[in-house]
Amino acid sequence: ELAGHEFNISSPKQLGSVLFDELAIPYPKKNHKNGYSTDADILNSIIMLHPIISKILEYRMLTKLNSTYVSGIKEMIYPDGCVHTIFQQALTQTGRLSSVEPNLQNIPIRSEEGHLVRKMYVPKIEGNSFYSADYSQIELRVLAHLANVSKLIKAFNNDEDIHSETAKEIFGKDEITKEERRQAKVVNFGIIYGMSAYGLATDLRISNKEAQAFIEKYNSVYPEIDIYMKNVLKECSEKGYVKTVKNRIRYIPDINSKAFMQREFAKRTAMNAPIQGSAADIIKIAMIDVDRELEKNKLESYMVVTVHDEIVLEVKKGEEEMVQNIVRSKMENAMKLRVPLKGSDSFGANWYEVK
Repeated sequence: ELAGHEFNISSPKQLGSVLFDELAIPYPKKNHKNGYSTDADILNSIIMLHPIISKILEYRMLTKLNSTYVSGIKEMIYPDGCVHTIFQQALTQTGRLSSVEPNLQNIPIRSEEGHLVRKMYVPKIEGNSFYSADYSQIELRVLAHLANVSKLIKAFNNDEDIHSETAKEIFGKDEITKEERRQAKVVNFGIIYGMSAYGLATDLRISNKEAQAFIEKYNSVYPEIDIYMKNVLKECSEKGYVKTVKNRIRYIPDINSKAFMQREFAKRTAMNAPIQGSAADIIKIAMIDVDRELEKNKLESYMVVTVHDEIVLEVKKGEEEMVQNIVRSKMENAMKLRVPLKGSDSFGANWYEVK
């Protein structure tokens, strides 16, 4: 209806023609000699220019959900009525477990439609429940520990809202707005991933100059982070690898590459790998400790899936309190850091209800 006629929405060529020729929406790139790109970045950059854009993005999200996580899952159901994902131990660069056939870690739960997909995952045995426990801001806690960041350590030890505290420091005031907290959150997580001023400017929709000033202010508030990151890069440049808290090595061969783009990507990887890798070490230790304790206590509850910093267990009726105590204890004590390891947990009749 918005285009004025039927067309194949999944055809980039037809879509590009409808958007940029027929509807005359300004194309955000300088040239289109090789045809119009209609990837997510392009569409998101022009989303305010025409109501058709948000409909296209919604259509893509729904078709992917259906093909991958609804009709796609049907082919993966075993004769016992269950799906049995395969966890790969050594596939990810970070050290986290990855899931395939089906990939249960990629369900896009940020959208309500994606989150609803989790409703179809229910315990194998009737009467059992799911229990989910996940670490809260584990990567920021790891960063606070590795870089020995005094203000972050103090905030975590006092159980303060880390993004609000960062915003107060950056903006220099005691009362901050939701938007200022959101901006501080973007910077907090961006720093972990070696975000540049350009990347921050894109995320916050501000100028490069403002973004650079933001990062400089952040570094003045938390000087230990800047020193730590520079030391990581220096050591990586000399040795060709970085280490996690458990001394797991990740080699970064492009750290001294002559090609600018490869070298910059390697730098971001080097800054992030010890943090994400250490978080992966911690969750794996917690999972091993939980499993041993469940076995030791002869419980019938067991772990079914892990997604990033989250563990999900199928809990036998009557074992809820014991399982909760075991998981909380083992996750909080998986490793001794300068800050406490904290998390959140919940029970539910299906995977949707526990998050």
